[in-house]
Amino acid sequence: MPDHAEPTDLVRDVQPRPSRRQVEAVLLDFHGTLAQVEEPRDWVLAAAATCGVELDRVRATALADRLLTAGRAGGPLPARVPPHLAELWADRDLYEHAHRGAYTGLAATVDAGIDGFADALYERLLIPDGWVPYPDTAPTLTALRAAGVRVAVVSNIGFDIRPHFAAWGLADLVDAFVLSYEVGRCKPDPAIFWRACGMLGVDPERTLMVGDTPADAGAVAAGCAVLVLPTADPGHPNGLGSALALTTPHP
Repeated sequence: MPDHAEPTDLVRDVQPRPSRRQVEAVLLDFHGTLAQVEEPRDWVLAAAATCGVELDRVRATALADRLLTAGRAGGPLPARVPPHLAELWADRDLYEHAHRGAYTGLAATVDAGIDGFADALYERLLIPDGWVPYPDTAPTLTALRAAGVRVAVVSNIGFDIRPHFAAWGLADLVDAFVLSYEVGRCKPDPAIFWRACGMLGVDPERTLMVGDTPADAGAVAAGCAVLVLPTADPGHPNGLGSALALTTPHP
């Protein structure tokens, strides 16, 4: 031991690191965390086909670019929200009619020359084929269930996603769905996270929220731990499996 070592230095050196709190439940965002909307061109081609129109890929790509700029559910925020859609846009995650009205209204600002196209684009959201679960989603949910960790999906959304999980064979791995349009609260409001914890019967201090946006990080204000994942394209790993390392204590 160096002659000049102070007692406080010794205490600092031998103090154990703070133990990580036990995680008993995980709250998971939906879009960008568990699943991603289909590729834009595929979205446009499929919607046009339901309207009886077969687009060539060049036109479909051009339309997709314009629709993304206008604003796509699950895609980038619109470059501009027209005044007549402002109220619907503000309420889009609180009411089903507002969600549909906002996004079909934005799509309608792009003149595709296809009757019923805006509604057909929106309908792709409502079916499992319009989404691509991330590669880590099923393995992570399966591992959490095996570890006895309770799971809730917490999403700012204006429609029911339970049928998607049923179609993907994942419904039995989720204990609760906390959807903004059903509970009347949107992330980052702490109330939506408290509601999720209450539905799972777990204290926020023993809960981990996993998402991909600052809104998901709002769970910190509710007392939850938070893991924010990077954005990933459809079909590409997004690091969701890293949540498993935070659900069990170190030996």
